[in-house]
Amino acid sequence: MSRIHVTTTINNDETDYLCETDETLLDVLRDHLDLTGSKEGCGSGDCGACTVVVDGRLVCSCLMLAAEAEGRTIETIEGMAGGDALHPLQQKFLEHAALQCGICTPGILVAAKNLLERNPNPSEEEVRYWLAGNLCRCTGYDKIIRAVMDTAANTRGAA
Repeated sequence: MSRIHVTTTINNDETDYLCETDETLLDVLRDHLDLTGSKEGCGSGDCGACTVVVDGRLVCSCLMLAAEAEGRTIETIEGMAGGDALHPLQQKFLEHAALQCGICTPGILVAAKNLLERNPNPSEEEVRYWLAGNLCRCTGYDKIIRAVMDTAANTRGAA
């Protein structure tokens, strides 16, 4: 197989990597770039554990070829927090105990952040709809939804 040179922006850093034509973005993030926050839960785009944001849109990185990232902007869970401080969503997930095993958590956090950037005042129904592509086998969804709703309420209160 031939290797492809890709230049992309990941978490606001210009990044170059070489990949095989059949490697997924998830494989490159985890195996070549040591960005191991995104998880492989299913390998078929059904669980959302590998969710990243590509050019502002949610993408299952297990379904995207790494070569397709050429010239794109990618945000992963590693880019969510600023420095030593947690992102408000991450803090609320801790406060609401909205995680257990951690496999789904990165994808849910990335998706929830994307929702709140688009709609800072979502209804519970909108949060549930937006996160429907992210499966959690451990917690159920009540604490996750409460954490997202609490983050939205606090963000509105701070504005």
